[in-house]
Amino acid sequence: MEPRHYLRVEGLAALVASLALFGALDAPLWLLALLALAPDLSMLGYLAGPRVGSVSYNVVHTYTLPLAVGGVAYWADAPLVVAAAAVWAAHIGADRFFGFGLKYSTGFERTHLSAQPAPVARLRTDE
Repeated sequence: MEPRHYLRVEGLAALVASLALFGALDAPLWLLALLALAPDLSMLGYLAGPRVGSVSYNVVHTYTLPLAVGGVAYWADAPLVVAAAAVWAAHIGADRFFGFGLKYSTGFERTHLSAQPAPVARLRTDE
């Protein structure tokens, strides 16, 4: 199995775990419906060009921010915000599962999950 397939399975696990957390919090379904695609608003950064677009997309599509927001919200006893962070993480997991990866500044189509030569192979010029 290729590494990108492991990342897709990891995305499925994150999706399932995040939705389980959302369900355990007994959060309202309207919150899930409202926020499910909200992270994709970060694609608006591409209106300023591929470099800004890839940064804005990647910042919003890594697990770091939803985990940080969810952790602080849990500590602050704000279950609705924890639920929102769970939806955010679920969105990222779904993206990974369906093969949407982090973007390179060269364009929207190239991602860390798309087939690319290994970094070492790209550095070899003597062959």
